[in-house]
Order: sequence, then structure tokens, then C-alpha cells
Amino acid sequence: MAASVAFDRSFTELTGAEREIRRNFRDLTIHPDVTPIIGSPKYSESAGGYYYQENSSLLSATRNRFIHWTCHDDTVELVEESLDINLLNNAIRLKILNCCMLPGGVHVCETDNNVVIMIATNQTVHRLVLPHPSRMYRSEIIADSQMPSVFTDIMRANVRDSSNSYVIPAVPGRAQNSTASTAWVSSDGEALFAVPSTAGGILIIKLPPYGSDGGVTNVELKQSSVMQRILTGWMPSSIRGDQGPAHLPVSLAVQYLEQDALLFALCQDHKLRMWSYKDQMCLMVADMLDFVPVSKTLRQTAGNGHKLRLAHSTALGLYLGVYLHAPRQGQFSVFQLVCAESNRYSLDHISSIFTNQETLVDFTFTLTSTDIWALWLDEESQTIVKHINFEHNQAGQWNQVITNPLPEEELSIGDEQDPRETYLDCLFAPGRFTVAALIKAIQIMQRTGGQLLNMSWEELKKEVTFTVENELHSSLSVYEMPEEEFRELQVEYWSKFYTCCLQYQEALSRPLALLVHPQTTMVCLLRKGFLSFLAPYPLVDHLYLLPTENLLLEDESLISDDMDVANDTICLIQCLRMIGDYISTDMAFLMESACCQLQAPERVAEQILQDMITNDMEDTMVDIHSKVQDIRNPIQTINYLLREMDYETGIEMNQSDLAQTANLRMNLGNLYGSTTAASLVSQAVGKIATTRFLICRDLLILEYLLLRMGDVAFVGGGQLLQSQQDLIPRTSHTLLSYYVIRWGCQCLASTVPVDVLESNLQHLSVLKLSDTPASTSGCTYISGPQTVVELFFQDVVRRRISQTLVRSGAVQAQNPLNWTQIITDVTGYLLQNLWPSNPGFLFPEFLMKTCQYTQLQEYVRLLQPWCQVNLGSCCFMMGQCYLVTGEGQKALECFSQAASEVEREEFLERLISVEDGEVSSVHRLQYYNKVLCLLEDVGLPELVIQFANLAVVEAGDDWKSQATLRTLIFKHLLDMENNCQAYDALTQIPDSSRQLDCLRQLVIVLCERYQLQDLVEFPYINLQNEVVSIIESRARSVDLTTHSYYELLYAFHIHRHNYRKAGTIMFEYGMRLGREVRTLEGLQEQVNSYLACLNCLRLIRPKYAWIVQPASGSVYERAGSSPKRNHDGEPPVVPRSSQIEILELKDLEKEYVLSQTRLTLAQWDQSTAAVAGRASAEEMVSLLVQAGLFDTAILICQTYNLSLTPIFEGLAYKCIKLQHSGESAQTEAWQWLAANERSSVITTKESSATDEAWRLMTSYLEKYESQNGLYHRCVINKLLSHGIPLPNWLINSYKAVDAAELLRLYLKYDLLDEASELVLEYTDALLGKGHQYFSIEKPLSVTAPLVWLPYSSIDHLLQALSENRNNQHNTDLLNKINRKLDDYFHKLEVATRLLPLSRS
Repeated sequence: MAASVAFDRSFTELTGAEREIRRNFRDLTIHPDVTPIIGSPKYSESAGGYYYQENSSLLSATRNRFIHWTCHDDTVELVEESLDINLLNNAIRLKILNCCMLPGGVHVCETDNNVVIMIATNQTVHRLVLPHPSRMYRSEIIADSQMPSVFTDIMRANVRDSSNSYVIPAVPGRAQNSTASTAWVSSDGEALFAVPSTAGGILIIKLPPYGSDGGVTNVELKQSSVMQRILTGWMPSSIRGDQGPAHLPVSLAVQYLEQDALLFALCQDHKLRMWSYKDQMCLMVADMLDFVPVSKTLRQTAGNGHKLRLAHSTALGLYLGVYLHAPRQGQFSVFQLVCAESNRYSLDHISSIFTNQETLVDFTFTLTSTDIWALWLDEESQTIVKHINFEHNQAGQWNQVITNPLPEEELSIGDEQDPRETYLDCLFAPGRFTVAALIKAIQIMQRTGGQLLNMSWEELKKEVTFTVENELHSSLSVYEMPEEEFRELQVEYWSKFYTCCLQYQEALSRPLALLVHPQTTMVCLLRKGFLSFLAPYPLVDHLYLLPTENLLLEDESLISDDMDVANDTICLIQCLRMIGDYISTDMAFLMESACCQLQAPERVAEQILQDMITNDMEDTMVDIHSKVQDIRNPIQTINYLLREMDYETGIEMNQSDLAQTANLRMNLGNLYGSTTAASLVSQAVGKIATTRFLICRDLLILEYLLLRMGDVAFVGGGQLLQSQQDLIPRTSHTLLSYYVIRWGCQCLASTVPVDVLESNLQHLSVLKLSDTPASTSGCTYISGPQTVVELFFQDVVRRRISQTLVRSGAVQAQNPLNWTQIITDVTGYLLQNLWPSNPGFLFPEFLMKTCQYTQLQEYVRLLQPWCQVNLGSCCFMMGQCYLVTGEGQKALECFSQAASEVEREEFLERLISVEDGEVSSVHRLQYYNKVLCLLEDVGLPELVIQFANLAVVEAGDDWKSQATLRTLIFKHLLDMENNCQAYDALTQIPDSSRQLDCLRQLVIVLCERYQLQDLVEFPYINLQNEVVSIIESRARSVDLTTHSYYELLYAFHIHRHNYRKAGTIMFEYGMRLGREVRTLEGLQEQVNSYLACLNCLRLIRPKYAWIVQPASGSVYERAGSSPKRNHDGEPPVVPRSSQIEILELKDLEKEYVLSQTRLTLAQWDQSTAAVAGRASAEEMVSLLVQAGLFDTAILICQTYNLSLTPIFEGLAYKCIKLQHSGESAQTEAWQWLAANERSSVITTKESSATDEAWRLMTSYLEKYESQNGLYHRCVINKLLSHGIPLPNWLINSYKAVDAAELLRLYLKYDLLDEASELVLEYTDALLGKGHQYFSIEKPLSVTAPLVWLPYSSIDHLLQALSENRNNQHNTDLLNKINRKLDDYFHKLEVATRLLPLSRS
């Protein structure tokens, strides 16, 4: 509007009370050496405050920071507040025993290093020295959200030290009938107190500088009369005589200037006196009645109600504000102190303001805005605060401050409402009741005096419920009663508790003082139980809330530069006020209910208008008609009013236009960063929204009235149609906008545990919105009942507001802050961000990120029927709400609806990071991908599949997107174990590379789940080779003991009747088992695999019954592994086989037999499994012989055409060992003997393991004949090598086979006796004696076949015998052999001679 915030306008009260928990005061007690004064007057409660000197400086550590206090009886409660940071340990309760606090007896002064708090009681004075905030922090820039208060180290302050406390002496003593006091700190650090003395003068008490050893001194300023002062000057009191009570000061003030303190005393005789403390002289006496128009009656009464205030400015000097109390009228006068030559002072009267209010509580005035602020209590104890400009208000018109009314005395409980819920909602609604009132009511109802400290808001609500319900149940005499009676009892007891809370809230709301900053013009109202701030209303609200008489006196130039528009606006506001006053409570409820239930406000407005016309008994509508006709141009005026209330076009934040220093930016970073400031701003917005909702409601009714009036109301043609088509919908939308904003200011945020909030942020991180301005720093919202708008301001808007304040000029480094300008700009900027029709979407985005989903759902519900901006974004938010509440299908529908608005809305564009030049289909696909990521992260595969199918339709011919989406569908179907659908999705993937990846995943997952039947039975059209390749790769890369991919491949090929490939796979499997799994189980599996291979090949025609030999010892690469390299970094050269080896059935049968023998050996002795796993046939024979499994060893030899010699040698060795072993060896021998098939079993006692072993040897020699008795020879050789005599059966057996070889063996081992005997026997056999034992058919004769002797061996024998002739036995043998040979040769000669004759 045309006017700035500097004009006189209405203010509203914003409560700054602690709502989360009861303020935690730290108690401190002082025990002065005094006793209570009997009969002393009882002082009323009082309060006060102090703004730091640099409070208005943007770059100061004390910016927006102040101290306030309340005093009662012997206690003073001091609290330090800040609007920028949350102060820790900021409240203390100081109790001074046996004393009473003087009203206004607390004074605060600053030095460079300290904050000095000086307290005056009726008997003592005290000093508290605290560190200055600017000395508490290392940096001038405060970036933390929490900082320690100046009261943090209050326990270290020596408040009980004698230098900081002093008892007022009895002489001259303090006047008990006056409560005036003041205090200051000198430049030397001395603390000085001034109180009225008993004699009517001023007693000044001086405490030494803090930390010094000086003593306390006091002096009394006193005079008998003005003439005595002129003639004699100051004299000792003993000479001057007593002073009457008329000179008693009722209000004191001090101003420290240029090394001197000027004390001002407003006395009971209505005179103002000024003293110089330095010169101890009275410099001026002024009669205040000289400035009162009618002072005759006033002069006859004592001025006990007078008050004095000072205001100083370096540029303007010192001003005095005086309130003169009269029985039926009060007067405010403002003076300027003027100093002439020779220290002659006088008062320059500036103005006088009159008021008919009687009970003034407090007042103050400022030079910056030249305003007087006054606080009264009326006859009904209602708080009245007003302000007026004392320089430019000739009419004497006071501007009102709309204070917060007390909650309604009675609650109306509907039949459908639950009494408990209704009362709880009212008791714990923001701004209704303080915690202190609730706790006091609990204590009264519980009849306990204990304090309920450190109780959270939720715990307090539970305590209230428990207290009332317990009181209710304790009063019941019966356990059963009608529901109606129980409901009446509920209402009765809840109403009782509510009334108790109301009484204490009224007591706590009693106003005590005003606190106005001289430069920022921040005004605080100090009540008994809490602190309030006064903020200006915007002009529209100011006009609507002005009383009618004041509205008529409003300056039109402040409304608009066009006087016609200004006059029409005032008339329009009058009409709206008349309509608003006429609307009943029921009518107002109709509009509220319509907005809440999403009904059209237009219909309700028309209905209300009809009811107003129908029920008009006092011709109110006639007055409204008349006033409407005074509006020259209704359409223009309504448009003007709507435009001023519309925040649709916000300020564009162009950062390039704002050159801010880093220091300024960092200082602005925590401006209004405290929870108190967030509450104030939220309340200010809520009150604006409430007022403007009423304005829009009345305006909508007025517009329908204008339609009824027709041409009578509209001057130009077409205005009637414009009103119907434009103004009414616009007004309706504005009304609904303010309804939604008001809802947000009243809606409490939910308590969110830290883990839930972190989980929510983690889910939303997939949207990549963390870098947006709505990002929060992890707020948990567990401290108390903050509204969602408070949190939104605290975490989002406050961080973005600095540029707005700099642009408006409200914040400049060199200029002091202006409270009215800043609070107006801040609330306006917050309204812009909350305005539903603005393209910005920060508020709902904030609700989403802070897990306020119930509130977000309600917010979107209120917007959807009428707000046409951000439709898609609202649908997206509603979908997110449904997602959190578990309503997946509804969420999916909302996400789908939002897709059409992707390229049109700012939030959705940020969601997908839109780039210039992209087509809209790409945008929508990006949106689909983001939502799919969100659904995936939340863990809803069904919704992912459904939404991906929608995205597939959107993708159209974009095969890359199609591939991505179908891959996603496949993945989630597979995760859900919908294997068939997953396979179908796989077959529809257009990208062969992705399809192959998915196929590999399908195979692996189904294998891991052991869902092998599905895996085998899928048709794999055009994909069989790939499937085989994948499974083969997995089979060759994984450990055989963990996965059986070979068996899967075998089943895969068998299912497709590809028996040769199945056999090949099983043979390869068997080979690897032999190499890698050398265990009993592995050998068993190898036997089975070889057997399966044989069975497969036997199922096909013989000419195709072959396989290719897999490379022996080949190393299969593991899928996804990096290739191995040599020392030079090059891939190694893989040797290639020169030829391919074909294996037929007979080859496979050999392998099967070998594997079977390995298994047999491992089953016999498991310790041999590792060795037998890769043993060849020859090696297996040795292992089997060692184990005693001779039958199995013979089987291998026969299969592989190997000699049985190792078997006979091994058996012979075992026989030898058994002959020399004990019983244990004999017992063990029975085990391996039992494992071999023997020809016969003898169970007589004489049969031993040794005998059975020899019997086994006999059977083998008989069963397995060899050429030239090879096996006999090897057995005999083994026996003779170990010095074992040959068994007769063996000798006899071998004689029949090869006697000559037996002779050679005897000679080999020097068995001359046995050799001699054999030669003799063999010679005899040739001669015809026992020839059948040597297998000689016929002895030597002419007709018999030729016979022969082993002459060489016999010669060796003879030679050996002849070499040792000394041995008689050898000589005998030699002779015997020679004789036998001679006999043989003789017969041989005869036979030889007869041979020709026989042939002829």
C-alpha cells in the first residue's frame, strides 16, 4: 500500500511463553543479616526488563537479546531471552530472605566486560556481576543454534560477598511508604543505589568496584526549601531540620552523563527535582501542575500515582516522560531537558496527552518513533495497551493494541463430541494455556503441593487426563450407570478442571510492565506468568480492526494516493465491519465448516446473506445498503482490497543483485533462529490469516449483496458480470487460502523419533532433493508443541530470508534494526511461501521431509478441490502420504496422476532435474524413474512392477528405456519368486545385453533357491545356448561342494533328450570330482556321474555313442574374474591340444571301473581317499595290494591289461609277514582275507590267517595261469628273497611248470642242497623215475620225445659244489650228482645210438 510501516497502526499481542516444558529455574538464596519488618507495607508484584545496548546492532553478539524479570515478595525471577539463538541456563530465581522486593527495584547496567544487575529491597541492596555476552564467545559471529546465557555461571558470582550486598542503615533509613528506587554504575565500576530516605531526601549507597577491597559508603541528598538552597546551599541535615512528606520522591530516575549522574525525583508534591550526584546540588525544581489545565483539585492530593521515565539520544538529548495521576483522568507529558549557562536547567514542554483510563500499570516512551506506550487495567481487570505519537497527534487519538483474550469461559460440547478429547484439544491448543496454569490446576485437583518438573508436553497431557479421570472415578458410587449420566459426569469434571486452569491463566496473564526498545521500537508486554511481544498489523487488518470512531478519523493519504480510492476503501471496510458484527456465531460456523468439509464458500455466503435478510429485525441490512451506495466504484475498491491481501506474486530472489559481505551473510544466518522467534512469526501469520479470513468472508457476502442490488450498486455496464465471473471466485480462493494458512498456524507438528526421521530422509534421498532449500538438518521435534508453520519458518524460510530483508532495507550493517519493519517483512515473506497459489512448493516439501505425513495429507486435502496450482505436485505428495500409511494402490494412482504435470510445475521439474531442449516424454520418463527408485527404496515390489508397466507404455519406441523398465520388472518379479512371470518379462527385454544379464541372474537365483524344476522346464526360445553357457560357466567357476550346476546341466539336457551332451557334462563332472573333491562322498559322486554318462550313451545309437574328452587338468575361468597374467603383465599363452580325443563306450567303461575301484578302496580305508582320487590304474593296483583287496586289484589289471605280478608279489609278502606276526596281525588279516573271494573256507581249529593267505595264493596261482610260470617264479622269488623256505606245494607246483627255472632260483639264492636234490630228482624223472611230477610225458628212451637237462645251471651247481671240497656234505652231493649224471649220460648215449635204428 501507499503507506509504510512507520504510520500509526494497530498492534497485536504475540505470546512468547514457554510452551514445551516449565521453565527450569536455578535457585539462589541470599541470607542478609536482617529480620522482617513488622507492619511494613505489602508491595505488589512487579516486572521489568533491559535491552542490551547493542541489541539493535546487526553485527553484535547481543542482537535481539534482552533480560526481563518479575518480582514478588522476597523473590526475583530473572530470564535472559534471545530471538536469534536458544539460550541455555537462562533462568534464575533469586530469593533474599526476610526482605521484600521493591517494585521497580531491579536495575541492569553494562560495562565493557560485565553485565551488572542491581537489586534493591526494603532493607538491602545487592549486586550481581555477570560476564558480558560479547566476552563469552570467541567469535563475533554466532553460528550455533544454542549458546550459554549470561546466567550460566551465576553460581560463581559472589552475590553473598559483603562487597556485593549491603543492609540499608536505619539512619537516615529508607522511607517505607515509597517504592521508588534507581541505580547506576559509575565509570570507576562503583555500584550506586538511590532510594527515598526517611526524611524525604534521597539516600545514595555506593558499593566499591567489583573485586576491590573498598568499603560501602552512603550519602543523603536533602534540602529544606528552594529558598534555603538559594541562600545557603547544601547543609548538613543536623542544621537544616526535618523535611515534610510532601517532598518524598514517588518515582526516581537517573541519567549518567559526562562523569556525573543526574538524579530525577518526581515527588508527592507534584514537583520534579533534579540533583547532581557529583556536586550534591539540586539543579532544578519544576512544578508539574503548571502543565495541567485544571490543577486546583489535584494540588490538594498527594501524587502517589505519578511515574517518571527518561529517554536519551545522542542527537536529541535527554527527554523526560511524566505521568500525572488524577482520580478520573491521567496526563502524559513529555519534556526536553534544556541546559543554559551556569548549569541552569529548565524543561521544554513538548506535548501533553490526556487519557480517561484510571489504573495505569506502566508506561514508557521512545525518541525513535516518538511514541508513548501505556499499559492499563480496566474495571474488569482486562489488559489495555495503547500507543500514541506525542509529536504528531493533535487529535489525541490513541492506537489500540489487540491483546490476547482469555480462553472462553465455557466450552460447547456437541452430542457427537467426546468431552475428554474436546477439552484436551482446547487446553493444549497453541497459545491457549501456559504450562504453569496447567500444572497448578493439576496440583489443586490432586491436592498436592509438589512441583511437576521436567515433564514433556505429551507427558503433561497424560497427567491431565489421569488427574481428571481419577477424580471422576473416585466420585463414582456405582460401577454401572447409563451412558448419558456418565457423559454428564465427564463434562462436569472436565469443566471443573478447565475452570481451574482458566482462573490460574487469568492470574498469570495479569500485566505487570511494558518494555520498549528505544531504537528498534520492539515492545514487550511483561505479564505475571509469561512474556508477550507486540507486532504491527498490516494496513488492511488495521483498518478492519479499528473501532468505527477511529476509522472515520483515519488519514486517507496513508491508504492510497488516490483520495477516491482511499474513501471508497474506508466505506468498504465499514460495510465489512457491519456485516461481520451482524453475523451470528452459527452463521460463522457455517463458513468454517464449509471450508473444512471442502464445500463451496460461495454457496454458504449466499445462504448466510439470505439468513441475514430474512432475520433482519433492526434494519441492519438497510444501513448496509446505504453504506454500500456510498462506495463510488465497488469493483475497483474490491479489486484493490483483494490485491493487497493477495501474496500470489512474491518477491523474486535475484542473488546477483545483492552484494553482501561474508560477515553480513553469516550474521544474518541465525537471525530469528530461536524457537521463540519462530513462535512469534507463526502467531503473527496466524493472526493475519484469521483476520483476513473474516475480511474475505464478509467480502464474499457483500459481493452477493451487490449482485442482489444489481445496477443500483454498479455504475458502469458490465460490472455486474465481472463481479460474478471474476471477483466472487477470486474472493473465494483468497478466503480458502487464508483458511489453509490459519490451519497450518494452528496445526501441531507430530513428535518424530530420530530413527524414524532418519529412515524417512534415507528413503527420500533417492529423489535427490537434499540440496533443495527445503532440506532440514535433522530436526527431531521432540521438545514440545510447535506448529508446522513454526517449524517451516525455523528450518526453511528463516534460512532464505536474509536477501528479502536486505532488499527492503530493514537490515543494514550500519543501521539499527527496526522491529516493526523486520517483523512485517518476515511475516510477509512467510506468507508468500505459504500462499497456496504460488508456484513455490517449499511448505509441503518440508512437511514430507520432516515426516509430518498426517499434516501433509490434510494440507493437500484442503487444497485439491479449488487450487489449480501445483496439482501434480500435490498428487505426488498425496501419493507419498499413502505410501507411508501403507495404502499402496492409492499411492500408485496419485503418482500416475502427477506424471502429466511434470514439465509444468517447479517442484516436479526440480524432482527430475529438467534440462533445456529435452522433450516432455523424456521428462515423464525421468519422473517415472524417480518414483520407481522411491518405491524400490521403500520396498514395495508389487507397486514397482505396476508403475513400471505404466512407464513402459509411456516409453513407446524408446528401446533403451523399454529395456531398463522391463529389466526392472524382471528383477522384482524374480525377487517375488514369480518365476514364470519373470521369465516372460525377460523374453520381452529388447536389449540383448540386458537380456543376457537378466538370464544369468535368473539362472543364478533359481539355483540358489533350488527351484531347479522351473529353471529346467522354461522353453528358452533362442536362448538355450546362452543358458547352457551360463550354467557351464557357473559350474566351472564355483566350488563343487557348494553348488551342483553339473547335475542341473544334466537335467537340462535330459529334459531336451540331448543324451550325448548330458553324458559329456556328467563325464566332465566326474573328472573334476576326481581332481577337486578327494573324499569318500566325492568318489561316490564320481562313480554315479560316470554311470550316468554310460547310461546316456547307451540310450543313443552306437555310432553316436561317443564324447569328446575334456581337457585333462584344464582350468576354467571364473565368471567376472580378472584374467591372470605373467611377470611381464601379458596374458599367459594357453597351450592348445594338437588333437581332439574321442572317448567311446569302452573307454568310459574303463573310467567307470577305475572310479569304482577308487571308491572301493576309500570305503575300505577312508584315509586313502585323497590319494586314490587321482591315482592311475597302475597306482591303484599298488594301493589295492597294500590294502589287501587283491580281487579288486585283479579286476583293474584285467580291465587295463596289466600284469598280475604286483598282485602275487604283494600277496606273497603278506603271507611272509603273517608267518612272523602276532595275534593282532592275524586278526587284521582276517579282514582283508574276507574281502577277497577264496575258493574254499576251512573252519577247523588248525586253520589260521596264514594258512588262509597261502590258500588264497594257491587259488590265484591255479586260477590265473601265466606263461612259463611267471607268477610262480615271482612268488618263489619273493619268498626266497626274504629267506622263507618254499612250501612243498609250491615246489611241486613249480617243478611241473619249469624245473629249470626253479633250479636257477635255487642257485641264485645259494640253496645248493635244494638245487642238488632238484637235479637228482629231475635226472631221475628223465630216467623214468617220477617223471610225472615234472610234467614229462615219457622218460628217456629211443621212442620217447626228446628230453633235456639244464646243463648250464647244473654246471653252475657242480662248480659251486666243487669249489668247497673241504665240506664233506658238498663233496658227497657232488659225487652223487656226478654219478647220477654219469648214469644219465650213459643211458642217453645208448638211446642215441639206437635212435637211427628205431627210425629205420
